[in-house]
Amino acid sequence: MPEIRGSKIPESVLVVIYTLALDVLLIKRADAPDFWQSVTGSKNSLDETFEQTARREVLEETGIDCAPGTPLASFLQDWRLENVYDIYPRWRHRYATDVTRNTEHLFGLQVSAGTPVFLSSREHTGYQWLPHLEAASACFSPSNAEACLMLPKFAGIRV
Repeated sequence: MPEIRGSKIPESVLVVIYTLALDVLLIKRADAPDFWQSVTGSKNSLDETFEQTARREVLEETGIDCAPGTPLASFLQDWRLENVYDIYPRWRHRYATDVTRNTEHLFGLQVSAGTPVFLSSREHTGYQWLPHLEAASACFSPSNAEACLMLPKFAGIRV
């Protein structure tokens, strides 16, 4: 797979992990301790699909395995939505000099209540499960908050 060395690819995923009760998993960033978010991450290579990126990032950041062939594989749902936004200034140094915007592709992953979470300590320092409306209020990113608010629609639940 071709890689872009030294610069992040400005194509990423946002994966809202949730339970049937619409409780949302939020994780606290290690490099920005007041920032709560869903699973996020950039493609590792230009030919990595968004789905591959989503499955990899979920495993890396939470220890939850939704790879093909696992019990959770069919619970990863591509919401077929993308956000394009300005990269936050604090993280611009990770990208090529001329890159200022990122394209984020949205997914949802339904898990059972009580699913164990194992954080990558270099990336995250804590986690919490919150009802989707509270999760939306706790997210630092407007696109993440909006994804939490849209969760009932994508989960097929009327609230």
